[in-house]
Amino acid sequence: MSDLTSSYPSVRVDSAGDGVVSQAGGLVLTETVRATGLMAALSAGLEPWRKPFARHDPGKILTDQALSLATGGDCLADVDRLRTQPGVYGLVASDPTISRLVRTLSTRARAWTAAGDASPLHDASALNPVVIDVDATLLTAHSEKENARPTWKKGYGFHPLAAFIDHGAEGTGEPLAVLLRPGNAGSNTAADHIEVVRDALKQLPASHRSGRKVMIRTDSAGGTQEFLHWLTARHRNLGYSVGFPIHGALENVLPLIPDKAWTRAYNSNGFERDGAWVAEVTGMLELSAWPKGLRVIVCKEIPHPGAQLRITDLDGMRYTAFATNQARGQLADLEVRHRLRACCEDRIRGAKDTGLQNLPLHSFAANTLWCHLVMLAAELTAWAQLLAFTGTKVRRWEPKKLRARVFEIAGKISRHARQVIVHLASTAPETSLLIKGLAKLRALTPP
Repeated sequence: MSDLTSSYPSVRVDSAGDGVVSQAGGLVLTETVRATGLMAALSAGLEPWRKPFARHDPGKILTDQALSLATGGDCLADVDRLRTQPGVYGLVASDPTISRLVRTLSTRARAWTAAGDASPLHDASALNPVVIDVDATLLTAHSEKENARPTWKKGYGFHPLAAFIDHGAEGTGEPLAVLLRPGNAGSNTAADHIEVVRDALKQLPASHRSGRKVMIRTDSAGGTQEFLHWLTARHRNLGYSVGFPIHGALENVLPLIPDKAWTRAYNSNGFERDGAWVAEVTGMLELSAWPKGLRVIVCKEIPHPGAQLRITDLDGMRYTAFATNQARGQLADLEVRHRLRACCEDRIRGAKDTGLQNLPLHSFAANTLWCHLVMLAAELTAWAQLLAFTGTKVRRWEPKKLRARVFEIAGKISRHARQVIVHLASTAPETSLLIKGLAKLRALTPP
């Protein structure tokens, strides 16, 4: 029998390594901060909170915390991951200093301007609107925290609601707003949806805060009369595509839809989707209490193996519905656009991988700040992908893969002619992509 231990080399280990950094790939984040002017904007906005003779700039403190979360931290103390690598991240403040800082700003407009044609606002129109996805998620509290409450899934914790701007098929997306709520907050609370969308719109340029160039997309939690009337008020007139509950009047008309009304549904690649059809039922419903222009579209499809049918499903088919005020476009195209809102679940999963899964503080106000720090970290990650990796596979990677393949590329620091040089690991598979991305960011950085 062969010696299995010989499959691996025998090495000698000591702690004499100098100038080695384990997350040299994090340079793509620090260069994104530099290219977008993020820290300068944060510093200016937080100047009133800077104490006389303070050693650490408040903008740097917040940016360091966001970098910590972006690279895998999930509590305030994890900023120590940066503190041990000053060659990449510079001087990092102590934990007590970080805990005293209480506010954040954003430089989104500069990032989108630098992105050019890759900006989510590029070529926005009524036919190709900027899509803002709104969705909620449940967070478990593992200890007593202020405003933690029982959830509808019989858990205990919080029920935040967040808005993300969709970057389309070529990219991921980025957060615009978040509202931390107790665990017992309702799913269909129109006031909360309005607050989050209002905050999200403030993140857009003034020319994109109203009109059909912007579409709000939600699941059935946003399908309320109050919310849709707010979206379509004359001075806003926003587009929308929201889940529409199948009960009551809609449930009654499902068996009455004529066969000729059904047309084949598409996949996102434009090909027909096997076993799926769509039909418009607007004229079959009494919709006088809803906003003018509302259309109701129903989709039926053969359920996936193992899927459980609901009481409203007929003939062994799974039925779903959505409402929209889009006047143009084939039914199948409108259904594809609405179905792509499922990507928002990917955005939420990414936020949870960036620190949202764990609310580490006791007070509700402090955990609200934590949520905003998470969103800042997610923004920074999205901007790095948008500016450094457009047109590459890295553009669509979620945080875990991005860390494993890019941020955690190791390097060795050397100094020559008063310059700090980081020699990236030549054997890392994404080193060449990282170098190209850093070159793009430095070309965007103001002199």
